[in-house]
Parts: sequence; C-alpha cells; structure tokens
Amino acid sequence: MAENAHTFLVVVDETPESRRAIRFAALRALHTGANVCLLHVLKPTQFLQWGGVQKAMEVEAEQEAEALLAGTAAEVEQMLGKRPTVHIRRGNAPEEALRLINEDRGIRGLVLAAAARGKPGPLVDFFAGERAGTMPCLVMIVPGGISEEDLDRLT
Repeated sequence: MAENAHTFLVVVDETPESRRAIRFAALRALHTGANVCLLHVLKPTQFLQWGGVQKAMEVEAEQEAEALLAGTAAEVEQMLGKRPTVHIRRGNAPEEALRLINEDRGIRGLVLAAAARGKPGPLVDFFAGERAGTMPCLVMIVPGGISEEDLDRLT
C-alpha cells in the first residue's frame, strides 16, 4: 500500500465482533475515501509427530482462511465499491496485527469491536491496554451492542 493511502485495518475472524468492525470500517472508508485492509491470523499449528497430518491441517486452515477472506472482501467491495487488500498470517493475532501496522505506514486506523457482554475480547484487551499510548495509528473500538442503524449513522 502507498505511504499516503488512508487505510482502516480489520482483523477478520468468525466472531460477531469482527463482523461489526468490518461493517464500520467499510462504511467509514466509504464516507472518507479510505481503503480497507483485512487481516486473518492463523493460529500456529502444534507440532505433531506425523508431519503429513500436520501439513494437511495447515493446508486446510489456509483454505478456510482464504474462503473467509474472499467472502469478507466481496462484502466490503459491495459496500465500498473497491476491493480491500487482504493478508493471511500465522501467529498470535494481536502481535501480527501490530506487526502489519508497523510495516504498512498507510494504515491510519485499526478498527476493533468489543463484545456486547462480558470481557471486550483479546484484541481490545491487547490494543486498549498497555499499548494504547504507543500505537502508531488510531484505534477505534465499536461497541458490540450497537444497533445496525446507529452503526450506519455513526460512520
């Protein structure tokens, strides 16, 4: 991505929080002329004694990630009118998101969503905790219990 591109990064998984963050980022990008970047992080595979089984599990996880991102990218493109960039990485999701933010200076905002009830979630904990004051970009947290109408209004 270009250094001057204004991009919202969203970590994509199958949680309702991720869906909220994706919608907010796409609609906000639409209203500001920004881009959207989608990141899915695969959990590191545990070492298995049988390497062939481990490799098959990794390939299956990558295929599922690609399908998830393809569907999500199509939704974002439908809302935004342009295709988002997509990344698949393996590791710890908060750490990989931070690594991508540090690599791509065009990322101007990380969009997260808190759970509607209980703890806000590991990404919000990671980025709104100790690291909040040292982030190189804005961190936006969408309330998990916000209605679709209010979410649309706020973008």
